[in-house]
Amino acid sequence: METLKIKSTEDSPRILLDKESNILEISGRSLPEDVNTFYEPALSWIEEYAKNPLDITVFNFKLTYFNTASSKVILDILTQFEEMIEEGHNVLVRWHYLEEDEDMMDAGEEYSEMVDVPFEMVSYLNP
Repeated sequence: METLKIKSTEDSPRILLDKESNILEISGRSLPEDVNTFYEPALSWIEEYAKNPLDITVFNFKLTYFNTASSKVILDILTQFEEMIEEGHNVLVRWHYLEEDEDMMDAGEEYSEMVDVPFEMVSYLNP
């Protein structure tokens, strides 16, 4: 399966989906002008990946900010993981947030309540 790499910009996150290296990650700020067009390759990649996933899928969200339109896409991604779990696959979402960023922590906790997917909340200090 081909790796998907999208470089971050001021308004869009870095996306790295690499099955071979077991790195599945979205990081940075997410407020692209056209959210659906931006995230379509990632959603398609995850859909294809779900057909033959690794034994354990660990997906890292390392977002520092996301807008309302991006929040819908994040939920779409989490829903795909929920479907993988229903099919008997192991999935873990790691939600990384800056220790003092209560909004991002709350967002992760809210998502963890919306879907039946194991979440691990990971706080980190500002570098």
